[in-house]
Amino acid sequence: MSAVLSDDATTEDFGNLPVPESYRGVVVRKEETGMFAGMESADKDPRKSLHLEHVPTPEPGPGEALVAVMASSVNYNTVWSSIFEPLPTFGFLERYARSSPQAAHHDRPYHVLGSDLAGVVLRTGPGVNAWRPGDRVVAHCLSVELESSEGHNDTMLDPEQRIWGFETNYGGLAELALVKSNQLMPKAEHLSWEEAAAPGLVNSTAYRQLVSRNGAGMKQGDNVLIWGASGGLGSYATQLALAGGANPICVVSSGQKADICRSMGAEAIIDRNAEGYRFWKDEHTQDPKEWKRFGKRIRELTGGEDVDIVFEHPGRETFGASVYVTRKGGTIVTCASTTGYTHEYDNRYLWMSLKRIVGSHFANYREAWEANRLIAKGRIHPTLSKVYSLEDTGQAAYDVHRNLHQGKVGVLALAPTEGLGVRDHDMRARHIDAIGRFRPTAR
Repeated sequence: MSAVLSDDATTEDFGNLPVPESYRGVVVRKEETGMFAGMESADKDPRKSLHLEHVPTPEPGPGEALVAVMASSVNYNTVWSSIFEPLPTFGFLERYARSSPQAAHHDRPYHVLGSDLAGVVLRTGPGVNAWRPGDRVVAHCLSVELESSEGHNDTMLDPEQRIWGFETNYGGLAELALVKSNQLMPKAEHLSWEEAAAPGLVNSTAYRQLVSRNGAGMKQGDNVLIWGASGGLGSYATQLALAGGANPICVVSSGQKADICRSMGAEAIIDRNAEGYRFWKDEHTQDPKEWKRFGKRIRELTGGEDVDIVFEHPGRETFGASVYVTRKGGTIVTCASTTGYTHEYDNRYLWMSLKRIVGSHFANYREAWEANRLIAKGRIHPTLSKVYSLEDTGQAAYDVHRNLHQGKVGVLALAPTEGLGVRDHDMRARHIDAIGRFRPTAR
């Protein structure tokens, strides 16, 4: 910690630091995968399944780096892992371990979770030239092997593509983390450790989904419907739409969340609870009249235009409405299904109106780098709303599972307090209102 907090520590200083034989990490245990059997998803409690334990420190292999984690954050994949849905993640670890001798040590009776981090490189394995001990970094969560030709046009298509900290071990909700060196990116120096750790997964996911040619290819003037526009994913989609000259139509579930969207610069906002939208009559039957009422409301906000792009991630609850309200020739781009994986929609509104459904999953290294570059330039800002200690990660995941949060929920790892890690104070001062938008009491 003295080295990290010092502005004078050199690469040699970090390289000479002893690496501990073990470290604390937030884990799920293989022996407990059946603990929630028979329970509804909403009743499963991450506070019961997530444990903070000492685990052996892995040795970085070729192309890998060991990072001292100052802060991390909770994503929905941490929730899935903690409630063992749709499957326990230990199957992922077993398959990864069989893929190569170097990956064998990922198969453990514990799984260290977490797909975000901000921290400092401690050690690098053979063949790593771009990063050195002492480098201040963030990590994106794409793990690839690239031994197949299929991944060389878009690394997300690599047959061995995995999400670090979800489908691999040694994730970021820990004091140390093991990553591939091509997951690393420079930390934005106007942000604290916990702020810098928040955007990685969601900002990169939203960038590919909206901006990249692999997603919707958003352009200036597009109307973009954003579900959950103040949430972990949606808050970055809203910012990307505004920064790219598009018009976000923000769907939220409360007046407070509507106010947050307005503070980001959005003007077209639908509070779905206040306006009473119910897209399903019952568990098995959707209500097309509600689709039509929803479409009419959108046109009222856009001057009579339908949306060019729908930023989809709720899934089953909203997908029928999403397909209906998209303009002729428009795009529904989906990256998740937090309300259910089985989607139902009226295909007449898709094929006869020449609409497209595009699947989008995380981001390749280039897309993640470009998304991180926007953070570093102060064009996109963290949406951190609350910060927990590593000991309280279970509560952080509970908040996300129950949708008790806004934006992103952060977790301090080695950082002893919030607010550390800032070096560019002038740039921070210029953007402090935007940085603290989701937690004004911490500005």
